[in-house]
Amino acid sequence: MKIRNIAIIAHVDHGKTTFVDKLLQKSGTFRDNEQVNERAMDNNDIERERGITILAKTTAINYKDYRINILDTPGHADFGGEVERIMNMVDGVMLLVDAYEGPMPQTRFVLKKAIEAGVKPIVVINKVDKPTSRIDKVIDEVIDLFIELGATDEQLDFKTCFVSSINGTCSLNKDLDTQSEDFTPIFDLIIDEIPEPRVIEGDDLLFQPVLLDYNDYVGRIGIGLIKSGKVKVNEMVSCVRLDGSKKQFRIQKLFGFLGLKRIEISEACAGEIVAIAGLADISVGETVCNLGKEKALPTLKIDEPTLQMTFMTNNSPFVGLDGKLLTASKIEERLFKETQRDVSLKVESTGNESWLVSGRGELHLSILIENLRREGFELQVSKPEVIIKEIDGVKCEPYEDLQIEVKEEDVGPVIEALGVRGAVMQNMSNFENLIRLNYIIPSRGLLGFTTEFMTMTKGYGILNHTFSEYKPIENISIGERKLGVLVSMENGKSTAYALASLEDRGIMFIEPGTSVYEGMIVGECNRENDLAVNVVKGKQLTNMRAAGSDHTVVLKRPRQLTLEYCLEYINSDELVEITPNYIRLRKKILNTEQRKKVDSRKENR
Repeated sequence: MKIRNIAIIAHVDHGKTTFVDKLLQKSGTFRDNEQVNERAMDNNDIERERGITILAKTTAINYKDYRINILDTPGHADFGGEVERIMNMVDGVMLLVDAYEGPMPQTRFVLKKAIEAGVKPIVVINKVDKPTSRIDKVIDEVIDLFIELGATDEQLDFKTCFVSSINGTCSLNKDLDTQSEDFTPIFDLIIDEIPEPRVIEGDDLLFQPVLLDYNDYVGRIGIGLIKSGKVKVNEMVSCVRLDGSKKQFRIQKLFGFLGLKRIEISEACAGEIVAIAGLADISVGETVCNLGKEKALPTLKIDEPTLQMTFMTNNSPFVGLDGKLLTASKIEERLFKETQRDVSLKVESTGNESWLVSGRGELHLSILIENLRREGFELQVSKPEVIIKEIDGVKCEPYEDLQIEVKEEDVGPVIEALGVRGAVMQNMSNFENLIRLNYIIPSRGLLGFTTEFMTMTKGYGILNHTFSEYKPIENISIGERKLGVLVSMENGKSTAYALASLEDRGIMFIEPGTSVYEGMIVGECNRENDLAVNVVKGKQLTNMRAAGSDHTVVLKRPRQLTLEYCLEYINSDELVEITPNYIRLRKKILNTEQRKKVDSRKENR
């Protein structure tokens, strides 16, 4: 069977996963009576809820006498490292671009990786059925982006197809009347345009894991392309480790891919994408070879973490009331298990039942936290901080490319807010009644900015960013929240009477009847200083009745706290307490008097 290896790349939310669904369905890979969910490749609950792809997925379809291996890649910047490594496994990419939005920051990032890897592109203009689509302009923007990124003449001579993934229609003609439900033109385009797998001549086995999976029975599973030779189940092979040492092991399991299934196979040849199990601690970038014929392939670049936060055991007064997994040993075991699957995650024990966890960004770390709470863990986490690196003796911090789209009336406040955060504007342009702003900004300048940005733009602004580079640290004070918070000074259940009396002091985070403890943050103060408040106070009852005093208390709706919002919101003297059913904000020092003493010492410095 002939092979084609291709990756689907795009900016987040441009429709990759829905497009892969349609490729699977139209190829006849599923039986007629087989139940298949929408966005079938997003098999994780969080992926389904948020509508994003977190982990790269491998699938394959049979078409005519070809096996087409397809990799659905993440679109979010925090998971961009996987996209880069995947380019080592494929010979072509399908670049999906929204027919209205056109190329976005992540489009630039993923296309740059594809062009650098020298793979053949096919451009897919998706969502052509949108009434706002502007197909001709988007094609021009895509060509401009190819030229800007230094594409070769061969890469510039790309073929284009026009698709409505949601409707399951496609055409090689931009005229919408030619759209049909037959995906044959796309399958034929893949076979004609994408070259055969780039393999190394010879019979000696060379296999390099690019992605990792984990299984409790066999440990790590390495997923990658066989560059040369062939591999069989139960065969003894040698692994050249990243440090140059060699380790012999037996191939316990060998998997291929078809549709949504990982299928056990007995052998595989050069050019095939497979998963290998047998070496419990196999790593990305190592090389699996025949015994006595060890030869290391060039190591793969793994994106370094740029953000870190401290995870710790829960020590609040409500510890153990909600979760089942509370102990340091359970949390540590789970965190280190996650590093088996996620090569961009680093975990370091700092003693005192706390761990320094480093990742690619806020989304990367918040998804880990969300998985832990769904599994029944209780823990506390600190404010995220950027990782400072020393390069040639100079302290450097990560910078990001930031692209923003806002209405004209919101431009002023947004530019002002970004100026304070150390952002430097690169470009400003009008775009379909919106203003598009491009910035370079320190990563720490983005911490906590999303919430502020959404408030400024009343939820209509669009914000995208990707990691750019490490640059020397600028002496700018960024990152702490300006407004203070309302902090409970009592334990108990909040009352409507107490909350009503505090409404003019700020915005509440809790409703009447919420259990609170001393040191728990119950609202945002409308001034810069923190305020200790009593939210459990009840109304003094007397046997006298006053006119108008017995009306029902009508309270404003409290602010909804999501995990991402809390991680962005907290200051360095605060923590987020996470349990399976609750997310609470708290001060590190719970005792009101103690906290006041520490705060007054800081002010006197």
